[in-house]
Amino acid sequence: MILSCSHIDKAFGAKHVLKDVTFHVEEREKAAIVGINGAGKSTLLKIIMNQLAADQGEVTLSKGATIGYLAQHEAVSSEHTIYEELLEVKKDIIAMEEKLRSLEQDMKDQEGETLSATLDLYHRLSTEFENQNGYAYKSELTGVLKGLGFEEEEFSKSISTLSGGQKTRVALGKLLLSRPDIILLDEPTNHLDMNSIAWLETFLLNYPGAVLIVAHDRYFLNKVVTKVVELDNGKATVFLGNYSDYAQKKAMLRDAQLKAWMNQQQEIKHQEQVIAKLKSFNREKSIKRAESREKMLDKIERLDKPMELDNEIHLQLHPRVESGEDVLKVEHLSKSFGNLSLFSDLNFFIKRGEKVAIIGNNGTGKTTILKIINSVIEADAGSFTLGSKVHIGYYDQEHHVLHMEKTLFEEIADDYPALTNTEIRNTLAAFLFTGDDVFKQIKDLSGGERGRVSLAKLMLSEANFLILDEPTNHLDIISKEILENALNQYTGTVLYVSHDRYFINQTASRILDLTGNTLVNYIGNYDYYLEKREELTSIYAPSSDTAVSENKTVSETSSSNKDDWQKRKEEQAKERKRQNDLKKAEDQIQKLESRDQEIDDLMCLESVYTDVAKCMELNKEKAEIAEKLEALYEVWESLM
Repeated sequence: MILSCSHIDKAFGAKHVLKDVTFHVEEREKAAIVGINGAGKSTLLKIIMNQLAADQGEVTLSKGATIGYLAQHEAVSSEHTIYEELLEVKKDIIAMEEKLRSLEQDMKDQEGETLSATLDLYHRLSTEFENQNGYAYKSELTGVLKGLGFEEEEFSKSISTLSGGQKTRVALGKLLLSRPDIILLDEPTNHLDMNSIAWLETFLLNYPGAVLIVAHDRYFLNKVVTKVVELDNGKATVFLGNYSDYAQKKAMLRDAQLKAWMNQQQEIKHQEQVIAKLKSFNREKSIKRAESREKMLDKIERLDKPMELDNEIHLQLHPRVESGEDVLKVEHLSKSFGNLSLFSDLNFFIKRGEKVAIIGNNGTGKTTILKIINSVIEADAGSFTLGSKVHIGYYDQEHHVLHMEKTLFEEIADDYPALTNTEIRNTLAAFLFTGDDVFKQIKDLSGGERGRVSLAKLMLSEANFLILDEPTNHLDIISKEILENALNQYTGTVLYVSHDRYFINQTASRILDLTGNTLVNYIGNYDYYLEKREELTSIYAPSSDTAVSENKTVSETSSSNKDDWQKRKEEQAKERKRQNDLKKAEDQIQKLESRDQEIDDLMCLESVYTDVAKCMELNKEKAEIAEKLEALYEVWESLM
């Protein structure tokens, strides 16, 4: 065991954030802390790092163990270049290397005992240098920087010129290079693109130390962690397994708790009715019996009612008007900023009812595409056409659609004057803003709270074409799941940019990958994209070392040949139907085989095999099952 938290308590005023939190992390273990926004996850990390004092309890770190921590918005501040800043982590190794070079020079002029002593020191130092990976520290540093999304030409950039997200990535790189025995990470994927997140997953999986992560990225958690510590109403519960295992076990646990609570409530109600009836007889014996039951009832340890699942965001997005079949057509779209060309000659179209995700590395122009379609900025070349009766609802990750000086109530009331005060309050309550919260100013809200206000406005807009820019940023896991369900039930059309792979997997019917200044189309979710990425990228977005003429030919083919695209779409639709039919057949076979086994078990019961009528009925059902199974086996074989 490398880290232990025992009976941690923490309150801020009247709000009790952590209550008797106890868990531990083993050496090399990868664990996650999950919970809704405000559950106390970051507070717990700060207590572990001794940046915040617990009201009660104790944090114990294994003797001699080192610990590293990356806070949620931590960034470096320095006049160094990116490369120089990461070299700071390797100061000891660099000093050791310089000492070795110095000893080599000294030995040229030494002899006898002096030379022997220097050689002995040299061998000890070189062994330590090798043990600390000294011969490969430069390649290690370069690998971390590239893994976190920095190109080699960016290594010489000054830290002072970087964006906040880039500075956070530098801070993460320094932490990973320092290789402590246990790493604490608070939302490490927030400023990483998909490739960098995938690299970080691999790095952490192979990391020889322990890792404790706070994250809302469920795909990331599924890949990395083997233990989940859930904070709920201040209390901690430990679940073994990854995020999916946790979610499944959590649902089972909650069902069991709800069932136990309902049974107890039923028993209490029954006892109360019996007591009331006994008292109504108004006889000495009956009153004594009632009093005896009352004492027993008072001794029952009352179970708390499990928290309702419907107390989070409830999105119901219904288009007021149905759009035409063709929702959006983009032709020959290009955009540059100065010498930086984001994309050129983009061509794609979206049909009614599609859920399309645009993915790609940071800086490739995904958000720019959304802004062009929403007429926030203009394209350098090309055009886009909206279909008949298309009404856009736009969710901006920077929340430019919000007015900082307004209160939440005013933000809704001014845009939707027809709503009553009660309707406005009910809408905001659905997004967790209750009581006096509605009179807070937008400028005083956190990023996650602003996101919820923007989503509330989107819900009220009744648009039939939703354009969403990173809609899951700052949302906790429960809120993400509710948004996913809402989008899956939404009958309109959705185009969104997201780095949340789990969210994409749950909601996208098509993916557009912005790579190599062009778009590559995948008709499926994120898992399908991973399966086909290498194949389709090599065809439609070859690497820069491919001949220019070949690049041009492929570009022309991909942009103009809609027949090929339609053919692929039909083939993939057929394959999805085959898979669905196969699953249905297998489910039916399993159900019938289970029933057939049940009949066999029933026929062994004396009460059944002595009942002629029952036996005949079961034999008849068994024959029908055999006939159905024979037909299903044939269907299954043909589908396979």
